Amino acid sequence: MGFHSFFLFAILIPYISFGTSTHESQNLTSSSNDLEALIGFSNCLESAIPDWNSSTSPDYCTWSGVTCDVLPRVGARVVRLELGSTRLTGKICESLAGLDQLRVLNLSHNFFTGSLPDNLFHLQNLEIMDFSNNHFEGSINTVVCSFFTRLRVFKLSNNFFSGEIPGNLGNCSSLQHLSINANDLSGSLPESIFQLQSLNELDMQDNKLSGPLSEGVGKLSNLVEFDISNNEFSGILPNIFGGLTRIKVFSAGSNKFTGQLPASLVNSPSLQILIVNNNSLGGSINLNCSAMKNLTSIGLGFNQFHCLVPGSLSNCLRLEAIGLGLNHFNCGGIPVNFKNLQSLTQLSLSNTRLHNLSATLEVLSHCRNLSTLGLSSNFHNEEMPQPQDQNLEFNNLKVFLLGNGQIKGSFPKWLCGCKMLQMLDLSWNRLTGSIPSWIGKFNNLYYLDLSNNSFTGKIPQSLTMVLSHQGSIGDQNVLSVPHSHPVARCYEA
Repeated sequence: MGFHSFFLFAILIPYISFGTSTHESQNLTSSSNDLEALIGFSNCLESAIPDWNSSTSPDYCTWSGVTCDVLPRVGARVVRLELGSTRLTGKICESLAGLDQLRVLNLSHNFFTGSLPDNLFHLQNLEIMDFSNNHFEGSINTVVCSFFTRLRVFKLSNNFFSGEIPGNLGNCSSLQHLSINANDLSGSLPESIFQLQSLNELDMQDNKLSGPLSEGVGKLSNLVEFDISNNEFSGILPNIFGGLTRIKVFSAGSNKFTGQLPASLVNSPSLQILIVNNNSLGGSINLNCSAMKNLTSIGLGFNQFHCLVPGSLSNCLRLEAIGLGLNHFNCGGIPVNFKNLQSLTQLSLSNTRLHNLSATLEVLSHCRNLSTLGLSSNFHNEEMPQPQDQNLEFNNLKVFLLGNGQIKGSFPKWLCGCKMLQMLDLSWNRLTGSIPSWIGKFNNLYYLDLSNNSFTGKIPQSLTMVLSHQGSIGDQNVLSVPHSHPVARCYEA
């Protein structure tokens, strides 16, 4: 969703066959050029690879991470070098480019520093390059794919690369997966990227990319996952999603987008995850769930939406997570048809100007799988509903946030049935009376905030363990510490 870049790599690798395995390579006649390239690579490391020793193990095809294959007219050559997550340190020397038959190069999740040698981008047979999760820096080489077009997977994520995205990436005509997220890249997206007709995953989040989102994105007809979140893109979201017939994930949160959600986006039949939180989008939230039957998660919070169109979510029956907090709703309460969302597990509606707490809880109690519910900064000066008014059941609730509403009444007794509670926030309200002892009997409760209310009486001794971890109940309350352990039963004060 952030969010899925490891899936394609994990799926592809088991099905790529390059012939002879590492353990079958003892009878191969090796190339002295490959041996020289591997030794040169090893000499640049600040950490050793234990079994890389040409003296004790002269057949480098048996070295860890090395795979050889017998190739026509060239004999036995190194075709794969896979040293991911081996805690290697140091720099990459130009000698590595001597492995001119290399198809897979994976040095991810290590501690490499410096820049990538230019001659690595002259390896004509490379199909997979993964340098992600290191400490590389400098610009992305501008000759990428100028000398080879077989590259299918290119990962540079979680490094310190800077500068602009090179236009030559458009020459990578076979590219299916491009991950350059979590770097320090800037500038706009080069138009050449939109020529990559085979691209199905494009991860660019967590950079400093800017400018409008080009309508050229609509040309990427095979795109499945597209993440540009946490950048500086601006302008309106282009109405191009009708051409993205395979799109499942679109994440554009934490940018500077304005305007409304485009019609092609809110009618996308393939979309499963839509994240556009923390922008300046506005208008009504009008998702066409009759078309969006695969939608499971939406994140629209921290925008300027002014209303949720009644009925717009009633047919999104697969929805599991809804984030709508920090908007400027003017529609009062939540639509009654929210009760149809039986798959819903997470709902955030905090700070959305909601009214009628009693009706809201009654509707949401029908969402039997709800585990996280955020309703803080709403329902100002309303009364806390109690069991005699309605039967409220939230048996799977783990997180309940209802702070900062100046809500009146007593501690909600219907929470007694929420045995799975882990976090409870009722702070900054106007609740009175005593704190029930049964709340301390919730075995999973580790965070409790009842501060800035008007509770009186003794602090239940059963709360001692919770408060020793993380909790606050004292501010503005008039409470004392008990001398004996009370019997904890539901609905007892």
